[in-house]
This record gives sequence, structure tokens and C-alpha cells, in this order.
Amino acid sequence: MNREQMKVILDKIKAYEKIIIFRHKRPDGDAVGSTKGLCEILKLTYPEKQIYIINNDYSDFTGFLGGEDEARPDEFYADALGIVIDTATIDRVSNPKCALCKELVKIDHHIDRTPYGDVSWVEEEKSSACEMIADFYAAFSDELKINSAAATYIYAGMVTDSGRFRFRSVTGDTLRAAAMLLDQGIDTDTLFANLYMKEFHTLKFQAHVYKKMKISPAGVVYLYIDRAMQKKFKLTSEQASASISYLESIKDSLIWLVCIENGDGTARVRLRSRFVTINELAERYNGGGHACACGATVHNKKEFKALVNDADALLQDYKANHEGWL
Repeated sequence: MNREQMKVILDKIKAYEKIIIFRHKRPDGDAVGSTKGLCEILKLTYPEKQIYIINNDYSDFTGFLGGEDEARPDEFYADALGIVIDTATIDRVSNPKCALCKELVKIDHHIDRTPYGDVSWVEEEKSSACEMIADFYAAFSDELKINSAAATYIYAGMVTDSGRFRFRSVTGDTLRAAAMLLDQGIDTDTLFANLYMKEFHTLKFQAHVYKKMKISPAGVVYLYIDRAMQKKFKLTSEQASASISYLESIKDSLIWLVCIENGDGTARVRLRSRFVTINELAERYNGGGHACACGATVHNKKEFKALVNDADALLQDYKANHEGWL
């Protein structure tokens, strides 16, 4: 926990009357939970300030965790402090008008390849950006205020980004932060119902995934979800992306990939691994992220196949030079 950087950010927040909070495109639970959680904390603590969340795209998470503020003209940003959360690179910010803010703060837990912002607080080892927001509140709990709504937003992001506290990034500090949030009175029954209950067509899609998935010689499991498949199963972007979790428990497969075709002809790839470091592989394909969880972008099926082949070579090398990988 870097209290010195957090104190700089808190002082910036105190100095501004207008604060605008941003997150990354195609937001997941961590992006929504961290921005909503910080926003709620700041509104409770500083009711006299103008505090907004303004972005250009939305997801299922913005649906059940609550909406965001409407778009504003360029001049609205000029006197504001911008806070970007859970976004490794400036080009991934959902609302590019963040660059118009008087000052910009970055709060993130991804590998810091391309730093940005006037103030940057990055902790790559943290399980989620939400854990960092929980730390921020805890460090200044004598000044900041929290309620069950803020705790719910932050806890939701911690749960989803840590794989329900199963990933290697989870520490005792993570669980202590989660316990602090639970003490605020989170309705976990409702939260988990929203997070994990599936519609009938989604389960039909899951069955289809197991028919269509493929495996490389070394054990990379992969799937290509084209637009026709998305239409057939009425998939939202989040539901298509969530299919990566269907592939995570296949024995001898330490790397698994899902490629989701976009409407513009490109496709985004979700990469996950167990034990094997894959972020450098993702970086070769217009992406990046964490050591064992990251994303990339390809422009056609041929490029995705090349990524699969590179992943296969990486996994083959890992298995040849390591023991104890199950």
C-alpha cells in the first residue's frame, strides 16, 4: 500500500470542486465497481463537490450496478480533476475527453508499460483496481465516508477480477479489505444472483462452446466466436467474453483463448493461463495486461491462428522446462 501516493491523490481531490471519473472501454466488473465505488465515497465525503462518471460505452455491469452520467461538452472538462481507474493505457480510456481535464490521475493495477497522468498510482501486484480503492478508503477512513452501496460496488469488482478470490494475486490483504467491505452490510445474495445467474440461452451457448472448442498439440484450448454465433445465441459483449471461464478447468491445458469478432472486422482476444506468463505474448498482438490474464486484438482469423500457434509454442516450451504443472 503506497500511502504517499494516495495522500497526493487525496490532496488533489480536496483541491478541486469538480471531479470526473473514467474507466476503460468495454468495462468489466472491476472497471465499473472501482469507478462507482470511488464516486460514491467522494459524494458521501464531499457533498459540496461536483463528482461525475462520464464514459462512452456501457456493459451489463453498468446495468445492474447503476448507470453513469450523461455526456458533456468539451468545455465542461477544463476546470476538472480527471481520475482514470483500471486502465493501463490512455488509448483504452472509454471517454477520450479525459485529456481535456486540468489534471489527470491514474489509478491502476496493470503492468505500467506506457505511463500517463500528472499523478500515477500503480500497484501491479494488486488483485483488482477495486482492492486499491478499498485500500484508499482504509488509509483515510478517519476522513472518508463509506456506505453499503459503495462497499457493494467495490466488493463486486474484487470478486469478479480475482476469480472469486482464486487467482494468485489474492493475498491476506485482499481478504482483509473484502472483510472490511462486508462489514458495511453488503447484500451478497442479491449481488451474486446478479453476477452469476445465467439466462437459458446463455447455458445453451455454453453447451455449444464445448462442441466448438479446439485444442492445439501442446494443449492450448481456443475458441473463435464470430458475429453469427453471437447473433444465434443473443449474446451481449460481456456474455461472449465470459466464455473464457468455460475453458479454465481442462486438464493439461495451461493456456486458453477466446477470440470474439467485432462489428468492424477486428476481433478481441481474451487470454488466460495457469502458471505460464502470457502478457508478452498479448503485447505482440496489440494488447497486454497481467502475467496470466490479458487481452489482445487481431484483425482476422489468420492472425488469430498465428496467435494460437505462438501460444502453443510457448506452452510446449513451458512444459518441457518445468515440472509440477499438473
